[in-house]
Amino acid sequence: MITRKELRELAQFRATREEGSAVSFYFEPHTPQNKSHREETILAKDMVRKAQREADHNSHNGSTRADLNRILELAEGLHGNQARAKAVFACGSRNFWREFDLPPQLLGTQLFLNRHFHLRPLAALLGAQPHLWVALVDRQKARFFDLRLDEIQEREEMVHTPPARRGRGEGHAGYDTSHADRRASDDLLHHYKDVAEHLRSSLENGLFDKVIVGCSDLNWRELEAQFHPYLKKALLSHFATDVIKMTTEQIRERASQVLRDSLGQRSHELAREALSQAKSHSRGVTGLRRVLRSLDLGEVQTLLIGQNFSHPAVECNGCGHLDAHTVRFCPACGRETRELDDVTEAIILTAIRRDIELFYVKDDPEFDRAGNIAALLRFRADQKKGTMLAAS
Repeated sequence: MITRKELRELAQFRATREEGSAVSFYFEPHTPQNKSHREETILAKDMVRKAQREADHNSHNGSTRADLNRILELAEGLHGNQARAKAVFACGSRNFWREFDLPPQLLGTQLFLNRHFHLRPLAALLGAQPHLWVALVDRQKARFFDLRLDEIQEREEMVHTPPARRGRGEGHAGYDTSHADRRASDDLLHHYKDVAEHLRSSLENGLFDKVIVGCSDLNWRELEAQFHPYLKKALLSHFATDVIKMTTEQIRERASQVLRDSLGQRSHELAREALSQAKSHSRGVTGLRRVLRSLDLGEVQTLLIGQNFSHPAVECNGCGHLDAHTVRFCPACGRETRELDDVTEAIILTAIRRDIELFYVKDDPEFDRAGNIAALLRFRADQKKGTMLAAS
């Protein structure tokens, strides 16, 4: 399971010409057409041979070939009927090798050689996924799970044992029975308060960003009433369930679907907001040129990219400045630039390095017409400057 720290490490990696290539390999399993399961191995071999020819043509050092051979050995042990996808990032000249298991949701098996690691498939998979907890709560028990990249792990369990009832009589006019019912109600309330406090404390300690709660509809209102306002803000959704009968796999599937639906809805909401903010010349920009300018100025808070966005650009070999115009020399530092067939990968690397929230927007015609790329801003440097001048 990849962490945000590891993702930033990959985004910051850059190989020099003398060091050879940074190799990125993605393996996506699929249902095999025959029992030999050789389709992926054949595909990987073809990719490696093509990459080796490219490395030889570019006079890369032997470490790149060694990395490719090691990836080929790894691919030979992978089969299409396995449950997980895999990503490998390697640069032998720096003794760099990282392997990650991923949910099988990649677009396909791919291999890339470049100065940077190719993170677009990984970014598309991760998107703006939060560190998520799932809490299943009933009247006597609460179970807590970590869910990250479609992988679920149970953390702990809270079991509440109600005090035993004393005596069997109802007392005068049913007083004992009524008192016992009130005691049971108070006892249940304390249980829900304990669950809510555990979630609040875990949120404040940074153990999760968002939470999904599974609880019966009958008990949900009483449980939610105990949530602190901060916890309510972190609540992604809730669903009705029987805590005792639900298996770990069912929990994973249900919570993953809730998360995907939530992220899809959130991306469209942010796209609408970015378009609106851009039209009013407020904290939003659209189009590649304006987005690149905002990235340069450090204005971007949330980056929105269309699923099929692609656009050529140039990148400075010195400072890494990106420019939508084809210029030979960098306007920032004067160094020579190199052409990029698609600037998306470079933008994603910048977003990851700067910890910018990233969303992919799917099936949104209005967003497509606005350039298929947009950003919500922390501030606008031009407006801030104007405000300071006015104050002076």
